[in-house]
Amino acid sequence: MAFAYLDNSATTRPCEAAVAAMERALREEWYNPSAVYKPSVEAFRSLRDARQRLLDAVGGAGCDAVFTSGGTESNNLAILGAVGRMRGRQVLAVSAVEHPSVREAFNLLAEQGHDVRVIGVDAAGQLKWDELEAALDDGASLVSCMQVNNETGAVLDAARLHDTVNGRALIHVDGVQGFLRVPFDMKLADLYTVSSHKLHGPKGVGALVVKKGVRLKPNHVGGGQESGLRSGTENTPGIAGMDAAIAELVHMGSDMPEKLMAKKLRFVQAVREVVPDVIVNGPDPAAGAPHIVNLGFPGVRGEVMLHALEGDGVYVSTGSACSSKKLKVSGVLTAMGIRPQVAEWAVRFSLSPHTTEEEIDYAARRIGAQYDLLKRFQRRK
Repeated sequence: MAFAYLDNSATTRPCEAAVAAMERALREEWYNPSAVYKPSVEAFRSLRDARQRLLDAVGGAGCDAVFTSGGTESNNLAILGAVGRMRGRQVLAVSAVEHPSVREAFNLLAEQGHDVRVIGVDAAGQLKWDELEAALDDGASLVSCMQVNNETGAVLDAARLHDTVNGRALIHVDGVQGFLRVPFDMKLADLYTVSSHKLHGPKGVGALVVKKGVRLKPNHVGGGQESGLRSGTENTPGIAGMDAAIAELVHMGSDMPEKLMAKKLRFVQAVREVVPDVIVNGPDPAAGAPHIVNLGFPGVRGEVMLHALEGDGVYVSTGSACSSKKLKVSGVLTAMGIRPQVAEWAVRFSLSPHTTEEEIDYAARRIGAQYDLLKRFQRRK
């Protein structure tokens, strides 16, 4: 049976280099990096080298990297940790289209009495800069925005964000969907989130890049690992796997995002040929991230299309994998001004550098066939 995996924003298949690095760490380099004898010192050095390679990949000179269990923990540490070191009631700013691990952290802070300002976005998913400016004028001390929206592929104008904030607040950027697929430099932020399993590494490991001088209150206490910000013995096999996955993506070269964009545009064009009425939710495909596009199929609910394609071995999503079982209509799409009925038609497609043209072409053919069938069924109802 043919197969097409187009849900890489939910998770990615671990690359062979990551699997091999994890096996080596489990079989040969399993020592505790906090111990002082030679094998443990070697484990510590491997951890140190992985940390430096991560910082190099994000332009993190003058920064530190805290290894965590993944994107959710990193986002929580960035947001709750930063506010935890601030005195008194804070004004905080967060975009209206964030991942639940960011949104729920700010909801918790609002329950604690902080003034949380939700910054709206336009139909292309771009920040309403006047709303952000107003929050900053009122004394916002932390601004949190995702680099790439996980549902629509809208890309943050990080340079404009940095210039708008202009040192008045800490900037946290959730880079889970953007790291190594959209260029980024830590000169533009104070805190930056990375997740391994979005990069062909293992699940259960990630990192928070922290600019020197930024103070965080730890959410984990204990043995003082990770500069006291994340106590607990480090997940050395997971970190080894993430390190190998990062190295593989970096080795693909600076033109990798361009090649990935070409694949995405090939896919969009192929879908348009078989479904001329298809709707693009969010930015124009050429203006968004190189690996994510959100498409609507008029008259057919996204969930119905998802399961129809699943029967053909084509795997896609209707939105965030962390909330798809809870929400029927995407809060991200409605925040962008998309009518609920139209939002119900949405399907997210997300590619990776390993996605093949054969997968793309097969998926487009099955989308066309299933849509022709399903739209007739919908009309009879």
